[in-house]
Amino acid sequence: MPRPALRTVLVASFAASILLATGCTASTTPSDSPSATDEGYVTPGKLTIATGETAYFPYVIDDDPASGEGFEAAVAYAVADRLGFSHDDVEWVRTSFESAIAPGPKSFDFNIQQYTITDERKQAVDFSSPYYAASQAVVAIKGGAADDVTDIASLKGLTLGAMSGSTSATTIAESVAPTTEPLLYASNEDAVAALKAGQIDAIVLDLPTAYYATAEYIENSFIVGELPGAGVPDEWGLLLAKDSPLTARVTEAVDALREDGTLEEITDEWLGSGQGVTLLQ
Repeated sequence: MPRPALRTVLVASFAASILLATGCTASTTPSDSPSATDEGYVTPGKLTIATGETAYFPYVIDDDPASGEGFEAAVAYAVADRLGFSHDDVEWVRTSFESAIAPGPKSFDFNIQQYTITDERKQAVDFSSPYYAASQAVVAIKGGAADDVTDIASLKGLTLGAMSGSTSATTIAESVAPTTEPLLYASNEDAVAALKAGQIDAIVLDLPTAYYATAEYIENSFIVGELPGAGVPDEWGLLLAKDSPLTARVTEAVDALREDGTLEEITDEWLGSGQGVTLLQ
């Protein structure tokens, strides 16, 4: 996909949101990072990073994270650099969204796949400090039941869909509290297919994905509106194994990238800025 389309797909406030104060301090020079030969890595001398079994635009371009093209691919390589790894010393593996957050050993040093940091997930895995913060939005197809929705009350009777276990699903339950049971799917792709087939009235996605979905792959669709937060901020962190010896150093790397403006630059390049959408109340 051409990059220019990306520069209009996200509200400007999202670029600022990555500058969240975390109360952490970190070195801002790669030379102060832990050695790539330190213990704790899946493969000594290598940094093993996981992403989705299929990784999608705008987070990874052409499902090729090794290219460094796309928002999360770029973040991953920036973290790798902070940790002292060259591009050639990064190895990529694939996982499903759900398997990576399940308890147990991991095949990766960290996983980058739009994981929202939650207390519940922290019981099974570790997270770095946030590299991004996103809101949730409702997407529907024109001419359907969501055409006249202007507020939360108008959403309650609709059949909404989302990926199971996601912040989108939590936001439906807590921010919308629908009177019609929502339908949850194994992946966003399944939920999108259900929307296209008319099995649901609307789908809830994070706002960057909603912008891209309506522009590129859900024909005749539109963003109904942005939803209020559902209790916990939708802050995305790098996911690590529970009690990983790497958690502190990966967090230090993310914090340093935030402080020196690198995260803001990556966000501006790959997610861009544009016009906002109505906040449904």
